Amino acid sequence: MLRDYIEVTQREGKSPLYTEKDLLTMILHTIPLEYNEVTDVAPDVKITFYNAGHILGSAMVHIHVGAGLHNVVYTGDFKYSNTRLLEKANDKFPRVETLIMESTYGATKQQSRREAEEMLINIIKKTIEKGGNVLIPVFAVGRGQEIMLVLNDAIEKKLIPPINIYIEGLVSEVTAVHTQYPEYLNRELKDRIYRGENPFTAEYFNIIEGHVARPDIVEDRPALIIATSGMLTGGPAVEYLKLMASDPRNTLIFVGYQAEGTLGRRIKDGLRELQTITPDNRIEVIKINMEVFSIEGFSGHSDQDELLKFLRGINPKPRNIILNHGEPTATATLVALAKRVIHNSKLGYPANTRIYTPVVLDSLNLTARK
Repeated sequence: MLRDYIEVTQREGKSPLYTEKDLLTMILHTIPLEYNEVTDVAPDVKITFYNAGHILGSAMVHIHVGAGLHNVVYTGDFKYSNTRLLEKANDKFPRVETLIMESTYGATKQQSRREAEEMLINIIKKTIEKGGNVLIPVFAVGRGQEIMLVLNDAIEKKLIPPINIYIEGLVSEVTAVHTQYPEYLNRELKDRIYRGENPFTAEYFNIIEGHVARPDIVEDRPALIIATSGMLTGGPAVEYLKLMASDPRNTLIFVGYQAEGTLGRRIKDGLRELQTITPDNRIEVIKINMEVFSIEGFSGHSDQDELLKFLRGINPKPRNIILNHGEPTATATLVALAKRVIHNSKLGYPANTRIYTPVVLDSLNLTARK
């Protein structure tokens, strides 16, 4: 992924923030750790990684300070429910005084995975019936593999016909890394791969080589195209969008978050014209006549319900909760709901448990365990 960033940036005529040499230097200074492996990182400080359920290898960090004087769990991005790809995040730790937890979707209740999958399949079926193609922009890590598994299951159950599904090269490379480490995947998926039934290598998955969109693929009807980038900020997905946008038989399906300012967000909010530069440097306007859908239930982050479930499930219970990584409204909403959780006497939170929402340059004094 880091190498791909260099290549994409250079193709766009820009200077990357780091070079191939920097990347190799970083790898030389990287020490891989297994989950549940206790490691000294400084005098009197040990860390242990636990599964976060967000993407392959994502980890919560348990920080053990001063012979157990204080223990911190930093969740980072995490998913507190099983997906087709990964097991849900860990919630059992040796000791916890302070929890630092993300609040990305603190104000949002997402549709269930089942509802999201049904919606995706129904949209694809309708597009197939009218002879169109489907473009699904994805994040190369996690979302691409999740969508592949959903489509594979739908074809196996005959919910959609076994049409050609074209997978962009970077998504395929990342998928190969997943199949190298089945021990980190969902139990059912892991068992299938160990039995030699790898769903990622199904015959209807076709790998697109190269970085240029291929018109012949767009003419193969009906078909699906899965490509990066997930927010249409660049990459093959944008090129396929240009080839497909004007045909009303085609469909664009967003399956991930679209950040403010991205092309994906503008299209999701109603943009229906694309400006592009032709090879002879003329500005061309392409009408977006294809149908546009957004499915919110595939996120690798915990939604509001899952964040609150994690606070109920974490064991032992912390006496300090720090909420970060969320828009101010999301964090404020989660604070109000989290207070109800920690004040529930049946859950066993200490009577003096406090919730903090620090901003940049704030500092907190976390009292030592007594």
